[in-house]
Amino acid sequence: MSATTTPLSLPKKRLSIAYLAGRAILVILLLLAAWRLGTGFLENPTLFAQQVVDGLRLGFIYALIALGYTMVYGIVRLINFAHGDVFMVGAFIGLFCIKRWHLNQIPANLFPSLPAGLTQIMGALIVFLISGLACMFLAVAIERIAYRPIREAPRINALITAIGVSFFLEYFGALKFVFGTDYNVYERPIDAIFWEIAGVRVSNITLIIVVVSVLMLVGLQLFVRRSKTGKAMRAVAADKPAARLMGINVDATISITFAIGGFLAGIGGVLYAIAFPSVWVFMGIMPGLKAFVAAVLGGIGSIPGAFVGALIMGQAETLAAAYISTPMRDAIAFAILIIVLLIKPTGILGEPEREKA
Repeated sequence: MSATTTPLSLPKKRLSIAYLAGRAILVILLLLAAWRLGTGFLENPTLFAQQVVDGLRLGFIYALIALGYTMVYGIVRLINFAHGDVFMVGAFIGLFCIKRWHLNQIPANLFPSLPAGLTQIMGALIVFLISGLACMFLAVAIERIAYRPIREAPRINALITAIGVSFFLEYFGALKFVFGTDYNVYERPIDAIFWEIAGVRVSNITLIIVVVSVLMLVGLQLFVRRSKTGKAMRAVAADKPAARLMGINVDATISITFAIGGFLAGIGGVLYAIAFPSVWVFMGIMPGLKAFVAAVLGGIGSIPGAFVGALIMGQAETLAAAYISTPMRDAIAFAILIIVLLIKPTGILGEPEREKA
């Protein structure tokens, strides 16, 4: 019996060692981060508060991308790595709406007597809507053409396909007659206004990002919890065969999930371009990966978890750039992913996945 029990006990022992090592690494990193952040706060509290505000702005943008990741994974069990490139397409659609087609000026042309601030907000809403709808159709097309035919295939097939779709969107967009490879200055549809509160600069752009992101989160949560389609999405996420037996159109429900994720990514792309007014064809790679890390951190498959993880990622990136090293901000994002997978693979608000036989 000893010959059979020893091998069986080894994986548990190794798992325990990895768990303890992960905890030790986490404690060390937390102590180092707390010491560095505490020193920075004591040296210049105003600068520290400014970094927190900037981190919130970035985190709310990541949240819109992370929601798409977590919704698709929760229902299809697919990590849609092309989602960051859908976000990029949304930013470029917004650029075309403003710079080429001047759609944001329609309210001012139709209602010249209205205040300029109001017409700018109305024009920005038009840009948000068009970018969101364009990315919604793009996400549905990707699901229908690339993902649906291999839905019953092993997950590695879908993962490789997602990476291939991501590369296709990037390099097709890099063609001269599409987006090109140059950086493009983004013209904001709303004039930036800054206020100074106790030495901390807060802009109307930051407030718009926070308000839009929170409204999208609340609307999505209500839709998933209260609507008939949302109940169908939860049923499909729980058990696809049983959902089919109950008369739910699984294919349509999955398409709706991709559509919602694409819409949020399109709005996120416009918000990102408004906050950081420069867009190029490879801009979706790092925000997409960091939003994925945020979804894993919060608990992939959990909508509130993705939001919480995105806010943490925004703060981690901004504070790391300010108090540790600017090149290290990306490394820290993926270090957080490794630590989370070592300590709590299900994330902050995630639940253990029960594989079906």
